Amino acid sequence: MKTGIRKPNLKKSIKAHTTGKLKRQVKKAVIPGYGKKGMGWIKNPKKAAYNKVYNKTTFSIWNIFKIFK
Repeated sequence: MKTGIRKPNLKKSIKAHTTGKLKRQVKKAVIPGYGKKGMGWIKNPKKAAYNKVYNKTTFSIWNIFKIFK
């Protein structure tokens, strides 16, 4: 398990910012439970547990800049 600072990935960052609102609306209409809080624990509890620990033990370089604001 990684701890400390995460290395930024520009490609993934751009993809996350450009994924359309329409695409999310379609998925929400088709897939029951899409976008609902806690659905990851039902769908894949092992992955959800890993992600919870990972997100608590690592931080992004952008979080450092937010502290100084």
